[in-house]
Order: sequence, then C-alpha cells, then structure tokens
Amino acid sequence: MGIIAWILIGLLAGAIAKALMPGKDPGGIIITMLIGVAGGLLGGWLGKAVLSVDAIDGFFELSTWIAAIVGSVILLVLYRLVTGNGRRHA
Repeated sequence: MGIIAWILIGLLAGAIAKALMPGKDPGGIIITMLIGVAGGLLGGWLGKAVLSVDAIDGFFELSTWIAAIVGSVILLVLYRLVTGNGRRHA
C-alpha cells in the first residue's frame, strides 16, 4: 500500500478509535489524526511481529482495518495515560 492509503486508513482508524473511547483529549482532531496514522503502523507491526499474520493485506481488507483500529486504540490509551486525561470527573 502507498503512503496515501496509510494516511487515509490512519485518519479513519483514529476517528473510529476516538468514537470507541469518547472523552476530552487535548490537541483535538490533529492529535487524533496523528494517533490514527501511528496506530495503523503499530497495528500492522503488531500483527506481523506478535501474531505472525500479514495484517497489512490491502486497503479493503478487514485485517488491515482491524489492525489499524486496534493500534489506534492502544496509542489513544497510552496518550491519555501520559497526558493524565484518562478519567476526569467533573
């Protein structure tokens, strides 16, 4: 897949991860997009390294999307832990 495809998958995976884990994050949409792109790469790497599967088959493959979303959720959780915005009660 090309870099444009990775960016598109990352943007959408970041939005899906944000929908799965709603909450207020500093940085807004820009940080969410960057987390999505990095999460897509992380998910693909984890699929290959840990599970020994080719998680990056193609743009329209379900395994690619699942890997990108899982990677994005992992990075979003880590981001919230680092910034201290995991759970804030008003």
